[in-house]
Amino acid sequence: MTIEIKVPSFPESVADGTILNWNKQPGDAVKRDESIVDIETDKVVFEVPAPADGVLEEVIEAAGSIVVSGQLIARLKQNGNASVRDAASPGPVPAEPAVATPFATPSAQRMIDEKHLDINSIQGSGSGNRILKEDVIKVLDGQQPSVAGESGKRPEPAVAELQPVPEGRTEKRVPMTRLRARIAERLLDAQHNAAILTTFNEVNMQPVMDLRKRYRDSFEKQHGVKLGFMSFFVKAVIEGLRRFPELNASIDGKDVVYHGFFDIGIAVSSQRGLVVPVLRDADQLSMAGIEQQISDYATRARENRLSMEDITGGTFSITNGGVFGSLLSTPIINPPQSGILGMHTIKERPVAENGEVVVRPIMNVALSYDHRLVDGREAVQFLVTLKDALEDPARMLLGV
Repeated sequence: MTIEIKVPSFPESVADGTILNWNKQPGDAVKRDESIVDIETDKVVFEVPAPADGVLEEVIEAAGSIVVSGQLIARLKQNGNASVRDAASPGPVPAEPAVATPFATPSAQRMIDEKHLDINSIQGSGSGNRILKEDVIKVLDGQQPSVAGESGKRPEPAVAELQPVPEGRTEKRVPMTRLRARIAERLLDAQHNAAILTTFNEVNMQPVMDLRKRYRDSFEKQHGVKLGFMSFFVKAVIEGLRRFPELNASIDGKDVVYHGFFDIGIAVSSQRGLVVPVLRDADQLSMAGIEQQISDYATRARENRLSMEDITGGTFSITNGGVFGSLLSTPIINPPQSGILGMHTIKERPVAENGEVVVRPIMNVALSYDHRLVDGREAVQFLVTLKDALEDPARMLLGV
């Protein structure tokens, strides 16, 4: 019995995806629920599992292909045995069947069409012998043989986008990942469509550091997760958002939407780029609950296992450039949110306390906000509220 493997249904906000990698090749044995292919969208990577035990019979769409919801991408022969290629069995692995029609990236295909090249004469160097733009350029430069167009003459070389490079100086051109392209699009959108300003303050982290040091071991023993700085900041941010609801609001056309909940986005770095999973109803979470969710998000981000639901929505965001050593930055808001808090590295600095100079661990904090909705007074007082809460953590427990 042959089963058709189709692209899963994407959310409404996702139009299409790119086949990132085939984890199985034609002839490979697969088990039910084993990941066959990874499909990258502009937000997350979807893993398509095998619907049953069997053998991957045919791959219809190669790596790099653009696909849409419900599109047929492969066929699986259920309960195959004689033709199964078992990676664990001894003996040579048979060669994979030749692909009848070579695949080319969109940019490479355009050059092939414009110069009337024979696609079958071009040797692809990409994944699965996919033809890249560089392969076409090599043909045009005479480094690969090709079949000429109808005139029988070698086509005129295309206007080279890659300028000659002196010997010993190399360049590498790679396409943007869909996530990186989406990040670039959203950042430009934020800068073009919002009036972004940034205000700064500094926080003496000594009280929080003393509290962490005092309860770190017992906290980890009881909850199974380390007590970090982020849970303190999330709690302090929520206190600030309660006092200044404009920073927990968004603009929709000519309306202002005030959110009666606190969904806090936490920027997490992954190999594919920056993603912002959301702590839903963060005001209802304990310190341990916050730390556990952030730890889980970080692990799943590294393993490309975040779901669309994990990174959708959010009413306010926090980003921590301090983990990379950033001393100061101006974060860009995540539309349609109206604010984002930037945390930075902690440095010991001399400060004046009660007429004396003492050394304290200081963190610079930055609040970027949409000035269309938030005035400077609210933005500055939000950071003051944050500073007061962190420099006297008991205030967060007492609600004062």
